[in-house]
Amino acid sequence: MAQPDTIDQIAERVDHLLLRHEELQRTHLLLAQQVQALTQERDQLKSRLSAARARVDSLIERLPQASAPATPEASE
Repeated sequence: MAQPDTIDQIAERVDHLLLRHEELQRTHLLLAQQVQALTQERDQLKSRLSAARARVDSLIERLPQASAPATPEASE
């Protein structure tokens, strides 16, 4: 049969493991919340980038087309 000291040591280790498990569960939950927030922020930034690109493309299309390079006489 197990000695009382051995049983106490096992019980202490089990208690320690249970506390560690609870701590890891809390940490996991916090990290999952951070991942969710960062994913949402990334998606918003991607959307803003896409809108900005569309605006830039629209502005580029409105620029006049250069039909011929400028000559020095034309600028005088």
